[in-house]
Amino acid sequence: MAARDRLLTFHPRIVSAMSAGMGLSLIAVFGVVWFRFTPETRDQFDLFQRLTLLAFFGAVLWILYRMATLRVTAYADRIRIRNVFKSYTLQWSEISALRFRPGDAWLQLFDAEDNRIGILAVQASEGSRASRAAKELAAVAREHGAGPKRRREK
Repeated sequence: MAARDRLLTFHPRIVSAMSAGMGLSLIAVFGVVWFRFTPETRDQFDLFQRLTLLAFFGAVLWILYRMATLRVTAYADRIRIRNVFKSYTLQWSEISALRFRPGDAWLQLFDAEDNRIGILAVQASEGSRASRAAKELAAVAREHGAGPKRRREK
């Protein structure tokens, strides 16, 4: 998808920086610890133990990577949300509300069935930057047909 098709993209700087820093620190600490072991100590780890360590290490790095790449992107016809464990793509007509109230940790999206999806990219920890992004995203949503749908009376 071309960048010109995007109307708005937002990602948190603080969480991305912290995740990247933690990932690099984790690599450095585990690397130093592993290579500080004597060859005899390293040889005591069997294949299963090494694979378990690598799997754990990989899972933590994957979670940090996903945290570093949180984002919300608005297009003319849809919104794409990338959270830590799941990504969502919704058409504007499927969205009934966006809420970012004082005390909320992140922006909340409510779909047409009143399901709530947290948009982790727009976090209160970002302060006024997140508030501006929430307002801009709400304006884009309204312009493109998001909002409560009126039920037809029979």
